[in-house]
Amino acid sequence: MYLVGYHEVVCFHPFALYVIKSAHKMTQSALAIETELENAERARLAGNEGRARVCARRAAGIAARDFLTRHGTRLHNTSAYVALQTIVDYPGLALDLRAAAVHLTTRVTDEFTLPMQADLIADARKLIGGLN
Repeated sequence: MYLVGYHEVVCFHPFALYVIKSAHKMTQSALAIETELENAERARLAGNEGRARVCARRAAGIAARDFLTRHGTRLHNTSAYVALQTIVDYPGLALDLRAAAVHLTTRVTDEFTLPMQADLIADARKLIGGLN
């Protein structure tokens, strides 16, 4: 039996409540990812490529943590960087997704630029789409 309210669905079954809570968590993650990607685009438009890289990495890191959690991998540290490093080494990951994760975990040079040509916002979007 379901009771539908304006903001919630109440179901008198324990598994359904778990599913609703899980969907809410995924929605929170999706919102956080979208916010970080929007911030990355804004930073790039403002000429702040360093900030754009940080936001792109955070967005991809959220998706990586969610993916790893869904696949039973526990992280000792929940930082975006650790999650992305774990994705780089994840067995069976498609090569294009692995390449995107490698770009996202590459350290900048002393001049604060990437040592290779890469668009980290595009790489983040590719990785996020592939992990979902």
